[in-house]
Amino acid sequence: MMKKILETSPDGWVHFVKMSQPCIGDNVADADRLIAHLKKQIGSHSIQMDLSLISELPCIFRKADFHVLCTLFGCEKHYHLIDVQPADDYLPVYGLAIDLGTTRVALRIVDLIHQTILIETAFENPQSGIAPDVLTRIHYTDQIDGLKHLQQLIIEGINGEIAKACDSCFIHSNRIVCLSIAGNTCMTHLLLGLPPHAIIREPYIPAINKQFILPASDLNIRIHPQARMFVFPNIGSYFGGDLIAGILSLDMIHLEKTTIMVDVGTNAEVVLGNKDWMLACAGAAGPALEGGVSKIGMTAGPGAIERIQLHAGTSEFVYQTIGNKKPVGICGSGIIDLAAVLFQSGMLDIRGKFVPKYCKDRLTVIDDLMHFIVIPKDQSDTGEDLTISQADIDSLIRSKAAMYTILTTISHSVGLSLSEISTFYVAGTFGEYIDPLSAITIGMIPDLPLERYRPVGNTSLEGATRTLLSRADTESIPAIHQHITYMELNVNQEFMNQFSAAKFLPHTDRSLFPSVYELERKGGIH
Repeated sequence: MMKKILETSPDGWVHFVKMSQPCIGDNVADADRLIAHLKKQIGSHSIQMDLSLISELPCIFRKADFHVLCTLFGCEKHYHLIDVQPADDYLPVYGLAIDLGTTRVALRIVDLIHQTILIETAFENPQSGIAPDVLTRIHYTDQIDGLKHLQQLIIEGINGEIAKACDSCFIHSNRIVCLSIAGNTCMTHLLLGLPPHAIIREPYIPAINKQFILPASDLNIRIHPQARMFVFPNIGSYFGGDLIAGILSLDMIHLEKTTIMVDVGTNAEVVLGNKDWMLACAGAAGPALEGGVSKIGMTAGPGAIERIQLHAGTSEFVYQTIGNKKPVGICGSGIIDLAAVLFQSGMLDIRGKFVPKYCKDRLTVIDDLMHFIVIPKDQSDTGEDLTISQADIDSLIRSKAAMYTILTTISHSVGLSLSEISTFYVAGTFGEYIDPLSAITIGMIPDLPLERYRPVGNTSLEGATRTLLSRADTESIPAIHQHITYMELNVNQEFMNQFSAAKFLPHTDRSLFPSVYELERKGGIH
């Protein structure tokens, strides 16, 4: 059955092309004829296609009366023609966007013709079975076939998730013709099979920082045989393509006002700027919030405490778990809430130390270390007390101090105070679940009006999706990459000085957190 000819986006990767038929006076070869039309239609400098597709063109053109539907993909005006079909009898074409996270991998399948999202799904990064953190994974690659093993794990995971997602949507994976992937520098290297050894050793050099496109078949990703894969560029060892994708998703390069984007995961990564300039930096503020803070710390999952407060007028906790399950641990947002509640109630002092006078019978000693009982064993799903130790709190305070100091250092370096920044975009699961009020209470983020904080979800996945839907967005990535100045915190003296001052609740400088001390004045903090 003939299909109705749809209008396609002039900015997209799918285009209808109506060519004149060859004749004695117009005997241009089939492939050359198509490329000439496409170059003129979309303004490309270069269009290439595989020999296997060239061999199919004569039959397709004559069947379609030289009216075809073409799907391309590329960057910097150099495009690859992947799929050509008769305009009145075409199959759907799809794109795949991937956020390649250290802990979780998120994936979207996009209908390129209708420019809609078919499905979004996520799975645990199978490399976590080797090690939960990037540092240990990098050391693992020094073993014989270690890099190959990690690469196989993630590719098999991606292929498995593609198959499940396609089954859910009743589509064929061989109709996915392009793929866009954004991840941190290490995760990108492990996917591509590039040695990451030098990333973590001075002078911290990745194998490649520039964006590039390669055949998806080079990585044995099971989609269209000629599918092309766009890999987001890195800025350096600690600032990856996931942040470039985030900048794209928020249109930061087009904004008049100065804004800041914060993404907390394995590291805390920060971008400050506007259409005229951008400054970026990264630091280790994330691990304590990703399940590494304590024995009961965990990534967000069923039974994780994500919200916790004190019941009014009592010393009993009121909490909310993911999935409304009995508690088995506490995730990042819950840990921040807990620290804020303990400080507000006087159970933690400004140094972050437990105060026995207010903690009372919730304190216990385990392995010669003071622990605070968050959830007694009769309420937990583990049958044991869920406790947080003094060492755990100390670790959290170092993380929150690093987060705040990263923000102050990057703003001061361009002569701005944090109060002058119009919007704080808080990305990822950190931004989605964190209570800004709790984070302000412990001095993790600036004491600003709450409306300035905007959770923006998975900006890495969103940016990867936009490259599938817009040539202009894809073409802007090299400009974004060149627009950014990276600041190295490891050698920044101001960062080291300010970090010490920030290792108190909420800070040694009371004037920086007026709303917290206003609560104290009203009797909310002991």
